Amino acid sequence: MISIFSLCLIFYAAYKGYLGVLPNTKDIENPIMAVGSEVYDSNGILLGKFCSENRTIISYKQLPKHLVNALIAKEDIRFKFHSGIDAKSLFRAILTFGKKGGGSTITQQLAKLLFTGPSAKNKLHRMHQKLLEWVMAIELEKRYTKEEIITMYYNKFDFLYNAKGIEQASNTYFNKQAYKLNLGECATLVGMLENPYLFNPKLYPNRSKKQRNLVLYQMKKYHFLNQYKYNKELKKPIKINFKIQKNNLELLTYYGDFLKKEIQEALNEYEIKTGIKLNLYSSGLKIYTSIDAKMQNYAEQSVKQHLQKLQIIFDNSQKTNKNAPFFNINQKQTNKIILSAIKRTTFYQILKNKGIKEQDIIKKLKQPHNIKIFTWNGPKQVVMSPWNLIRYQKKIIQGGLLSIESQTGYIKAWVGGIDFNYFQYDHVAKTQRQVGSIFKPILYASAIKELHYNPCTKISNEKFHFGKWTPKNSNGKYGGYITLKDGLAYSINTISARIMEKIYPKPVINLAKKMGITSQILEHPSIALGSSDLTLYEMTGAFNTFTNYGIYVKPSILIKIEDRYGKIIKEHVDLIRQQVLSEEESYVMLKLMQGVVQYGTAQRLYQYYHLSGIDIAGKTGTTNDNSDGWFIGMIPNLTTGIWVGWEDRSSHFENIKLGQGANMALPIWAYYINNLYRNNNMIYNEKFCFHKPENYHDDWYECYSLKNYKSNQNDETHQSNQNNENHQSNQNDENHQSNQNDENHQSNQNDENHQSNQNDENHQSNQNDENHQSNQNDENHQSNQNDENHQSNQNNENHQSNQNDENHQSKHHKNNNIIFFTKKL
Repeated sequence: MISIFSLCLIFYAAYKGYLGVLPNTKDIENPIMAVGSEVYDSNGILLGKFCSENRTIISYKQLPKHLVNALIAKEDIRFKFHSGIDAKSLFRAILTFGKKGGGSTITQQLAKLLFTGPSAKNKLHRMHQKLLEWVMAIELEKRYTKEEIITMYYNKFDFLYNAKGIEQASNTYFNKQAYKLNLGECATLVGMLENPYLFNPKLYPNRSKKQRNLVLYQMKKYHFLNQYKYNKELKKPIKINFKIQKNNLELLTYYGDFLKKEIQEALNEYEIKTGIKLNLYSSGLKIYTSIDAKMQNYAEQSVKQHLQKLQIIFDNSQKTNKNAPFFNINQKQTNKIILSAIKRTTFYQILKNKGIKEQDIIKKLKQPHNIKIFTWNGPKQVVMSPWNLIRYQKKIIQGGLLSIESQTGYIKAWVGGIDFNYFQYDHVAKTQRQVGSIFKPILYASAIKELHYNPCTKISNEKFHFGKWTPKNSNGKYGGYITLKDGLAYSINTISARIMEKIYPKPVINLAKKMGITSQILEHPSIALGSSDLTLYEMTGAFNTFTNYGIYVKPSILIKIEDRYGKIIKEHVDLIRQQVLSEEESYVMLKLMQGVVQYGTAQRLYQYYHLSGIDIAGKTGTTNDNSDGWFIGMIPNLTTGIWVGWEDRSSHFENIKLGQGANMALPIWAYYINNLYRNNNMIYNEKFCFHKPENYHDDWYECYSLKNYKSNQNDETHQSNQNNENHQSNQNDENHQSNQNDENHQSNQNDENHQSNQNDENHQSNQNDENHQSNQNDENHQSNQNDENHQSNQNNENHQSNQNDENHQSKHHKNNNIIFFTKKL
């Protein structure tokens, strides 16, 4: 009697909180049940989850009847009749010291999972835990039904192998959803509740079978099974279909960080308004995005389809290169690139933290091991040292693709790399690379906006000096006048440079900023030819301004957020919109870039990729030493940008025929768009066209076009001719050097984790020596040199007559549309 009284007294003290702090009412009514947030595409297809635990919450109705009965039979037969504490079981456990079964009810076990945690090893601490579990069990029974308690218990329990909750356990051990579990499978999982490690069917199948049979016996004992079913089930072996569930976050791959940032901003705003704090990883949110799963799949397929073929060509070109995959650098520079990459690996950092000297670490890293490497045909197990693995990875061609819905700015596809399992760095929003001639449309738009040029405006192609900068055409031929339309179509460097001489860098930079470019652009004339390092995200968003008729919309993924109960947290996300060009100015730019596709550097789109009949505008870009290939193409309702290159700029094609943007990037765009147009269920077809602004007259449309001008036009790919020592002295003055020539410039180009790839000393030498003019490279030179449509070297006599005709025409042209500048800075 005294013992019972003492027990009641202790329980009362615990209930009042005298023996320790109890969870508050809010915690009891909202127990922590970390549930990842689900992410859906624009059509409601589940893309994956953001989660700290791999858990899927299910309802009581989704639990099989055998699963509920097995739990009650094995753990708490009087569950439906007690109020959290089973007095009979408790006293039995006390009197027998637990030898004939424990005294914990299902509710107490739930209280342990939710509030007290793993059993303490110290007996006094464990007694204290037990008291709290009793108190919390009573509190749970007050607030929840029996069905809710069972459901919470199953959803909370950890079945190991990252299987949190019964739904993930069912998928992990039997590769099926919980509601599909049969009797034997239910008994197996219930048997794991006593100890998920000791009775794990994956680790200990024989022991697990004995435990399953015990559960079946309990079910028969308490009349949940008849003798026939019991005997039949005993004879069956345990058959598991084990499959570890991947971290669903990986399904989001490269755009995960970008999306998380947008979501967090929305959740912060919601907290300010309501005072309610929601967690992306545990609040069970539903995130609706603009990503189209089908388009995403097309985009990934297109990147792989082209780069796989390009990789073979590159590998073949490296067979005679003793320093493959690098060109134009010595062994010391090569070692520095590899060592810089090695230092960012976890393995290196672990050894360094142990106090091991760098030279000893390098020795270890040069020892071969069995490792799994990326190949275009799937993972491959090889024997290779970590040191050689880095060199191997440096030869792999990388790429990025971003596809934006024109009017809304919603991102439909985002391919940040070739395989997230091996290359996690995002080449859409993080990688800053030299843009080359892809920047010229922004320059031309500035001329149309500020100088009121039109496509027929003629500009001198005479050689000239702009301060100490002497821009050059690839073949060294000059003379005559060239229309703005042909200047962009053929990407002629002197034309871009003369525009810059007239307008100066400041207005161009201002327009670029208004079009969403936030990276640093140096106020130097060379930006006319693309000397800046920018991201694919920035450039594609800027080009979308043209497709959207002058309105810049910041590209976005997030559309809507709901909480786990369906309440809207955020809807109609406020998109940043700004009118930066008039509708007429944008239309002129679209027409200019249609010329690029119709007869300029991107003409192969119509000739080789079966895209005739589709309204396409676009621009190619190639940079120094063919390190980067760009193409941004636009159809009336979609803007898609492509970048292709390598982790380090010292890896590249040796000749421009292979290294130009029209060869490296453009085919990916073509494959992608072809897939969209073939799918009749999508909104991309030949019926859409770029509309002419109302009451707009294009009397310039039929102006003279230099379609036979190919021998004198192509400067995008010309690298060494663009920059001489005179340009160097202008580029490397004290003000410019601090940005371009300082090693700290690397931080502007990429984050700390990727600097060695993007901004190593080799990049410096590319940017600061005479070859910096790669920016100014004109892919057209390539397309003329390497395209079957090249006009057989453009007979000099015909070219001369064309130029003479132009000169003659220029005499009759309005003076304000003939630009011939001799002014020097």
